[in-house]
Amino acid sequence: MPKGYIIARINVTDPVAYAEYAKDATEAIRKHGGTPLVRGGKFETLEGEARPRNVVIEFESFEKARDYYFSADYQSAKAKRMGKALADLVLVEGAA
Repeated sequence: MPKGYIIARINVTDPVAYAEYAKDATEAIRKHGGTPLVRGGKFETLEGEARPRNVVIEFESFEKARDYYFSADYQSAKAKRMGKALADLVLVEGAA
């Protein structure tokens, strides 16, 4: 079964509030079996518009990643991010 990945591109506008979101999101990721593969770090824009924070989280499957995103745990964390960062998130299925 192919793995599922949540890919986020983020521009943090309130670092203090974002830290609270990140703490709660990290706990939700752990609780739902996710593995952060990328969280910030060095990047280079090759095409398109970049955001300075990039995150990739791996899950056992597309469905598990989707369950994480729509869980009460993550939605509670997400509420802390709203208005404190601009974010694009996508859910993708990995290669089989």
